Amino acid sequence: MEEVEEIEAFGNPLIKATHRSTFEVTREMHLTERGDCIIAIGANKAARDLNKRFKEAARRPDSEIIIFIEACGLREVVKAYGSPNLTFTHPTDIVVRKSGYICDRTVAIRADKAARDLSRELIEKLRLPMKPVKITLFVRA
Repeated sequence: MEEVEEIEAFGNPLIKATHRSTFEVTREMHLTERGDCIIAIGANKAARDLNKRFKEAARRPDSEIIIFIEACGLREVVKAYGSPNLTFTHPTDIVVRKSGYICDRTVAIRADKAARDLSRELIEKLRLPMKPVKITLFVRA
């Protein structure tokens, strides 16, 4: 079983991307200095908006989730996993975690990268105000 979910979002000059264990994409349009895990704002989807087939596949115990982050011609790949415990209920956020911690914002766990692990070249592009950012979630179960 394979499912793909695409999320459109935007860059922001306040993006730091220095968090050690997560990265986040949010529907919110504002960003504060404290948001060190956020990599894109103004997303067209949050955890609860992901399609039913994607959620079902991601909840399988053996599911792998590949995340593609694209901005201004640059692309980064993050490998992570799903879990039967994922709820996909948060109305504004999508969070990918290096740990196994799960809350309503979590869409993938045990990722091989957090915000601080992303290439600084990509982060510079993510800081460009209102430039399009594309996040693709590919689940294989």
